[in-house]
Amino acid sequence: MGIINHTIVTLGSHSALQILKGAKDEGFKTAVVSTKDRIPLYKSYGNFIDEILEIDRWSDFLKLEKELLKRNAIIIPHGSFVAYLGMDNNKSMKTLYFGNKKVLDWEENRKMQRKWMEKARIKVPHLFKRGDKIDRPVIVKSYGAAGGKGYFTARNQKEFDTKLISFSEQKFMVQEYVIGVPVYFHFFYSPLTKKVEMMSLDKRYETNVDSLGRIPAKNQRGLNIEPSFEVVANIPMAIRESLLPEAISMAERVVETSQKLMPAKGLFGPFCLETIITSTEEIYVIEISARIVAGTNCFIDGSPYTYLNYEEPMSTGRRIAREIKNAIEQNRLKEVLDE
Repeated sequence: MGIINHTIVTLGSHSALQILKGAKDEGFKTAVVSTKDRIPLYKSYGNFIDEILEIDRWSDFLKLEKELLKRNAIIIPHGSFVAYLGMDNNKSMKTLYFGNKKVLDWEENRKMQRKWMEKARIKVPHLFKRGDKIDRPVIVKSYGAAGGKGYFTARNQKEFDTKLISFSEQKFMVQEYVIGVPVYFHFFYSPLTKKVEMMSLDKRYETNVDSLGRIPAKNQRGLNIEPSFEVVANIPMAIRESLLPEAISMAERVVETSQKLMPAKGLFGPFCLETIITSTEEIYVIEISARIVAGTNCFIDGSPYTYLNYEEPMSTGRRIAREIKNAIEQNRLKEVLDE
């Protein structure tokens, strides 16, 4: 069955434009599932979006399953899938799905995520357990992907206790606030070639913590503004070449470990190691996103790193479609799908 018999489908959010443009570049039919308010956006890109499937609310997505099955659709998940549809709906969908759904539990649960990183011999920030005395700056994170929402920082135990009173999240973790440069490494692991590819890098522009960083410390006193880490934009980066070997080695160890923790396929496709690089060039992983991340939208026409491998525009969205296309041509489609 060739690629013309499949339709690449995703939700109208996050990195949908990149995913669908990449799919069209690889010769697939494309469709986006969208709420009414976003349809004008996707209509304006009709050169690579073949069909728009309208729903009243995101929770109605599963009502389209029969239509998607008729189209022999392949779903490409991104960061909005769990946020909009919920974990259970992601797991229960019967439409062909690019990726391993077993990874979702490990990505969503911060304790499981940490266990994964530790088994992969990855440096992670110190974790404070219940009852530990907080003796250094910390960041408190709620569970789940929420675009930077559900975080707060504290300088010491007293400030932590004060802020916790008004913190609405029930499940959270408290970890050391590592001082350094935030760098988000985008990778792609191919089950077909058994190789990890370096795709691109970015840093996030977060409100209002980045705006506060432009105000001298003495002028911040009295403003009474609590830092917010909600992501509103992404900034492309290139990193010192001497740091790349360790970053790629970390990604390879993460994939290798996932294959033991999440049999039989482990993590494959796009993923992101969200890191802090310290002044001593230590790389700490603060989080993993086991899917395409919005920072890859900076590289729809490719990145310096993908150009080295492909010498053609290769976004992460297109790389997903290329993997599916190669799998179809090699009669190995089941290796890159979860049903």
